[in-house]
Amino acid sequence: MSAEHETDQATWNERYAGSTRVWSGQANVALMREVEHLNPGRALDLGCGEGADAVWLAKRGWKVTAVDVSDIALARAAEHAEEAGVAEAIEWHQRDLVADFPPGEFDLVSAQFLYPVDAPAREKVLRSASRAVASGGILLIEGHSGSPTWHRHEDADTRFLKPEEVKASLRLEAEEWDVLMCEEHERVQNDPDGNPTTRTDSTLKLRRH
Repeated sequence: MSAEHETDQATWNERYAGSTRVWSGQANVALMREVEHLNPGRALDLGCGEGADAVWLAKRGWKVTAVDVSDIALARAAEHAEEAGVAEAIEWHQRDLVADFPPGEFDLVSAQFLYPVDAPAREKVLRSASRAVASGGILLIEGHSGSPTWHRHEDADTRFLKPEEVKASLRLEAEEWDVLMCEEHERVQNDPDGNPTTRTDSTLKLRRH
């Protein structure tokens, strides 16, 4: 196990251990919007957390490989899949995505707000994600385009990229991909005090030829 993995695992396990549920239990809006009309196949869910996206995909006929660094999150995710009746459609894997990316090719590779503790590692993981997309498959990356309004100073270690910057960081061969979406959008998010505020996110959706 790498030092980076130990740091990531400890950080995320601490976060999950502090609450019986960290996330809403609902699938990410961008995933639902962009995948709803796709024919189901094999999906790779990177940084699956408590499993809401994986369960949503499985309910729609996808065979899902779901990966996270936190064993606490994965245990909760597996419970949610059992409750939803889709446990047999999902494989759960605890992995350090930087050093141990899942093998195989997938019709959908989804990275929804995937931010390792070692922020520069995100680019490496997303490049690996692009290589895991099968011919005709979709790469869907959702992220933040800037720090939240309640952060007064930008943290250089967690700089949030614009969608064009994310696309450029993948270093893709342009002739091998169609850009289906590369844009920012706003959504409402509560601040740490529970007050609603607006945050800018980005969606990058690519299809391999």
